[in-house]
Amino acid sequence: MDFGIFNLTQHRDRAHTSKDVIDLALEETVHADRLGFARAWFVEHHFSNYSICGSPLTLAAVAAAKTQKIRVGSAVVVAPLHTPTRLLSDIGLADAISGGRLDVGLGSGYQRFEFERLGMELDENKERFHEILDILELGLKQPAFEYRGKHYDIPRTSISIRPVQQPAPPIWIAGYDPVAHRRCARAGYNPFVAGRFGTSAQLEKERDTLDALYREEGVDPDTMRLGLLSFCHVTDSREEARRYADSARFQHRISLALRHRRELVKEDFWVDEVPFEGETSLDDLMDAIPVGDPHLVAEKLIERIRGIRPSHIAFYCQVGDMPKPEVMRSMERIMTEVVPLVEKACGAPLDRINVPKPRVLAAE
Repeated sequence: MDFGIFNLTQHRDRAHTSKDVIDLALEETVHADRLGFARAWFVEHHFSNYSICGSPLTLAAVAAAKTQKIRVGSAVVVAPLHTPTRLLSDIGLADAISGGRLDVGLGSGYQRFEFERLGMELDENKERFHEILDILELGLKQPAFEYRGKHYDIPRTSISIRPVQQPAPPIWIAGYDPVAHRRCARAGYNPFVAGRFGTSAQLEKERDTLDALYREEGVDPDTMRLGLLSFCHVTDSREEARRYADSARFQHRISLALRHRRELVKEDFWVDEVPFEGETSLDDLMDAIPVGDPHLVAEKLIERIRGIRPSHIAFYCQVGDMPKPEVMRSMERIMTEVVPLVEKACGAPLDRINVPKPRVLAAE
């Protein structure tokens, strides 16, 4: 198992410019590389302050040029918003720039707000997503290919820039779509789920559902490389912990507003933060997520590790308007104080915890 960071590039404070937000994400990635985090992820969103990064593969390539060992990736490229053949070229270029350190996270998207402004139909996103996966499989693994589908018609094509990683960079599929998870089982992709404010018991149910789908596809679920996205902040200060929890709640409010078309956009790209009926209180949120002193954070992470058995956990280190010094200090304490506690409880170094079995695909 390994830990990584998830760069949402969120813009909550108007005193900061867009450049400030991007620069901070890159600084945190360089910091993560020095500390020994395994992966840094960059997200794709458009037209709002929920996230200002519209091109995660571009930002991943820039981050790769500034780092030495950390893997960089998209979490996610919203596949239906892209031309498949252009996406293939972008993947090849980013993997070449990174020297083979690219992870490709893909998703089908959920914000109608974004789809409308890019001239796409959200109602077609699942169909387009699976056709794009078909095309990526062909384009990454064959010297030339053609494709005839409902949404895409591609004549014989060769992608001129090939990934360093052969036959392809690791592919992670985000979300909770059972059809996509079945495809993960069949194709050897890695499912990537978001913990949000879920309890360990709720996450265990998600893992049970995934295990059942893998068995139905004839695949041993213990071979699954599962990614988990989690909030996490280490601090001895109650005030700082509440500030992080408030930033996490801000993130959730904006996400729900965009998901359910209740966004209130003020003047430009700024989505107004509005509480939702029945939302988690700040105190309950702090009880649910790994935030607090190292022992408390380690305890909650150990529960998740034992329950959901992830191969990778990506942490929201920067959320909302958390101050840079607090974020950087928390990252340091995750690696220097929390990791040893996790390793002691699990009886193994981090990279030996929950090592998936060698993958054996079901017979055709």
